[in-house]
Amino acid sequence: MAKGYWVSAYRSVSDPEKLAAYAKLAGPAITGGGGHFLARGEPVAVYEHGLKQRTVIIEFESVAQAIATHDSPAYQEAVRVLGDGAVREIRIIEGV
Repeated sequence: MAKGYWVSAYRSVSDPEKLAAYAKLAGPAITGGGGHFLARGEPVAVYEHGLKQRTVIIEFESVAQAIATHDSPAYQEAVRVLGDGAVREIRIIEGV
C-alpha cells in the first residue's frame, strides 16, 4: 500500500493568533492520526511559477489514514478554531 502525503500551502495568514491556536490542536490531532511532519515553513527557494508561501508536508502510512485524520473530529475542531485566520489549500496525494 502506498503512503499518503498531506501537502498544505498557505496563501495568506491574516491572524497569527488563530493560526497558533489551530497549531496547538492540529499537531496532536495529526500525530494522533499517525501523521509524521516531514517539512514545514517558508520555501528556501521558489522556481518557475512557484509562490513563496508557508508549506507543510505530512506523511501517513496510507491515503485512507490521511483522509481519516483530516476528517476526524479532533482535526475538524482545529479547523474551526483557525476559521478565517488563514487562506490555504490542503492536498492529499498518494506516494509512488
